[in-house]
Amino acid sequence: MKRVLAALCAACLLSLPVYAQPLRVDAKSCILMEKETGKVLYAENEHAALEPASVTKVMTLLLVMEAIDSGTLRYEDMVGVSAYAASMGGSQVYLKENEQMSVEDLLKAVCVASGNDAAVALAEHVAGSAENFVARMNQRSAELGMEDTTFLNCTGLPAQGHVTSAYDIALMSRELILNHPDIRRFTTIWMDSLRDGAFTLSNTNKLVRFYEGTTGLKTGSTDAAGYCISATAEREGMELIAVIMGSPTGPQRFESAKVLLSYGFSLYSLVHVQPEQVLPAVPVALGTSDYVQPVLGAGDALLLEKSQAADLGQEVHLVESLQAPVEAGQAMGELVVTAGEREVARIPLVAGEAVERLNYGQILARCLKLAFMVEDFRQVG
Repeated sequence: MKRVLAALCAACLLSLPVYAQPLRVDAKSCILMEKETGKVLYAENEHAALEPASVTKVMTLLLVMEAIDSGTLRYEDMVGVSAYAASMGGSQVYLKENEQMSVEDLLKAVCVASGNDAAVALAEHVAGSAENFVARMNQRSAELGMEDTTFLNCTGLPAQGHVTSAYDIALMSRELILNHPDIRRFTTIWMDSLRDGAFTLSNTNKLVRFYEGTTGLKTGSTDAAGYCISATAEREGMELIAVIMGSPTGPQRFESAKVLLSYGFSLYSLVHVQPEQVLPAVPVALGTSDYVQPVLGAGDALLLEKSQAADLGQEVHLVESLQAPVEAGQAMGELVVTAGEREVARIPLVAGEAVERLNYGQILARCLKLAFMVEDFRQVG
């Protein structure tokens, strides 16, 4: 297992991009992350603990989508609006106490219009109360390794001590878009409506209309937080996450996000690597199976500079044999990926399944079977 981890680390280090010169980003902090690998392509002050405003709702959306994808919540479920939810200020869709609205429409209200009232209504429905939901937000943050974050509400409305960082926002944004892609149904909407067309929605994320490939995700602004955004976009199979915190104006926030995204798309490619030939099975001594099939031990996605991705080669290095028992995931070698003469990644090759060691009875049975086969061969001869 240690050898597998070491190989994984080597693969990450070899293909880790190097930051270019500072980009023109008007913000207190920023980060650019690739979705599939989670690698950071650019960052400035990414761990500064700042108020996130409504970008907070990325975590709210994540918990709601997790509930939907686990089957405990359905898009068609109707949600009753509490007096507390209806009392939310700031961005809202003007929910009334006791109004009934579907989960799907409430998600639309959060993603498109950043409705604070809709966010609270969803939170109460999922967790029983806003307080319980916030506790879940912080628990999930800890699970994701968001060490710069403390959530005090599910909306991002100003609260002393409610902070996160650009890095942490990228982490939760990645978790949302990577594992719950259905959120795009809502985050890519430009214009829509609620209440049978009576209430018009217009997306607060102007990139949806004005930046090619935009897939989301969430804007936010308050006097204290400034203008923030977690912007996601996809081109040529690669999806990037650009987080801007504390930009002085709304337009500068969008321009800075575009600078980061365009930087990533212009310089990097996501390449899915597979062995060029079928990997040979490796013999196993004293095993219940005579062979074990090697497989890639890490994700097949490599984030490379475009100049590297144009001409890739590979070499397979496998052990000659193994001795049982063999654990599933046990190191068996490496797939070395090169760009020209430069090595860009080492992807571990591991056992695709476990092979148990033969016990004494099984060894005896094999010996007897072999002996009978030899005797039969002699008689035929």
